[in-house]
Amino acid sequence: MHERTVRANTATGIVEGFTRDGVNRWRSIPYARAPLGPLRYRAPQPAQPWSGVRHCHGFANCAPQQRRYTMLGVGRYQPMSEDCLTLNVVTPEALEAPVAGSLPVMVFIHGGGYIMGSSATPIYDGAALARRGCVYVSVNYRLGALGCLDLSSLSTREITIDSNLYLRDIVLALQWIRDNIAEFGGDPGNVTIFGESAGACITATLLAVPAAEGLFARAISESPASGLVRPKEVADEFARRFASLLGARTQDAASALLRASSVQLIEAQQRLIDQGLQKRLGAFPIGPVTGDDCLPMDPVEAMRCGTAHRVPLIVGTNAEEGRLFTRFLGMLPTNESMVEELLADAEPAARERITAAYPNYPDQSACIQLGGDFAFSTAAWQIAEAHSHHAPTYLYRYDYAPRTLRWSGFGATHATELFAVFDIYRTRFGSLLTAAADRHVALRVSNEVQRRWRSFSRTGVPGDGWPAYNLSDRAVMVFDRKCRIELDPHPQRRMAWDGFSLAR
Repeated sequence: MHERTVRANTATGIVEGFTRDGVNRWRSIPYARAPLGPLRYRAPQPAQPWSGVRHCHGFANCAPQQRRYTMLGVGRYQPMSEDCLTLNVVTPEALEAPVAGSLPVMVFIHGGGYIMGSSATPIYDGAALARRGCVYVSVNYRLGALGCLDLSSLSTREITIDSNLYLRDIVLALQWIRDNIAEFGGDPGNVTIFGESAGACITATLLAVPAAEGLFARAISESPASGLVRPKEVADEFARRFASLLGARTQDAASALLRASSVQLIEAQQRLIDQGLQKRLGAFPIGPVTGDDCLPMDPVEAMRCGTAHRVPLIVGTNAEEGRLFTRFLGMLPTNESMVEELLADAEPAARERITAAYPNYPDQSACIQLGGDFAFSTAAWQIAEAHSHHAPTYLYRYDYAPRTLRWSGFGATHATELFAVFDIYRTRFGSLLTAAADRHVALRVSNEVQRRWRSFSRTGVPGDGWPAYNLSDRAVMVFDRKCRIELDPHPQRRMAWDGFSLAR
């Protein structure tokens, strides 16, 4: 396979990548100093300049996490290290059609529940998007107990621990993009951030991060989850629990955090999550915390009152979000006993209203739908409702699933829209997912999703025939064998959750 090298001159030094399959790729460019030693638990600092040429041909480290999550292929695992604050850039070698001026930039933020994931995951390659006319960037950020668990309340006079580290990481990555992306052919004034699952939550949260203002022009949030934002006092309680799981007294916790190995921190983090699930503590311990300089307000509240960045937004979910969680990561209420536990503290009227919105409850399929709505649809509905008051907002539901996914019981579950977004149905893996009769439809759905995302990244409008969301008709774009607009498709389910909260 013919490959050649390609170079770009960034503010910190020259980076060398390679050209293959019609795209130029640079992998693992550092956007921050390695957060090691005394920089652990500190806000990220810009990368230090280097002399000579930095070879960016291969992926370096992902953030520390459980090893099973770092698999890149059969028997192949990505190395882990706290030295993981890097990003990847993919640009078209030659465009299918000439594009005047600089290219739109699409910045992908990976998901993984704030505890796993990597920008090196093969599905996030981004070459298909770049070939169609954008500069594609994917970003690593600190995960779990090293980046997404707020331990700032354990700071001492000698040791400062910063909050919302992973959000600060991504803001610094966006600043790097603003300062350097023109060198790669991208337009720093036309940046779209997009992410899935935890990455979708981060995308939506960045709308309320003051330091992110002006760093992106639009946002796409694919399956954001509900209830993952916590106020400072809840975060402080989790920090105390974490210190004790690490075997440290609160007053000695800061130095214990700096001494502990990343493996010890990840083990304590897993016990903290398990404890929260068993004791129904009312919040997932890991994710954004409100009330600091990074994230002063709950993101949905900031959208509602107009203090969030007023950029065009696409937000949506998949038709059968909950099905994935019946097989993996059993954190969602997808059966009767889990649903009853979820609703145990709700007012009887609220419990009645919620279960009545799912005909045939407590059948398995009704429970799965209820669990998926609780975790994901409620977030998309709330975000669309709040943001649409102040900026163009487009709501979607992704319904398409090839027969192989339907037969296997997954259907259009969590993350399956990524197959369309990243053009996976055109790859060898994608052809395994589509029986002969499905292939044509899968490619048509993929083309439609990509056309919309591409149009949105260029103009802020996702193409024709997709009206902006408003409170009078609540238009939803449904991606399926036949794409269509539905007006407020599930009002009973949407309204049933009004006012429901796990917060104690």
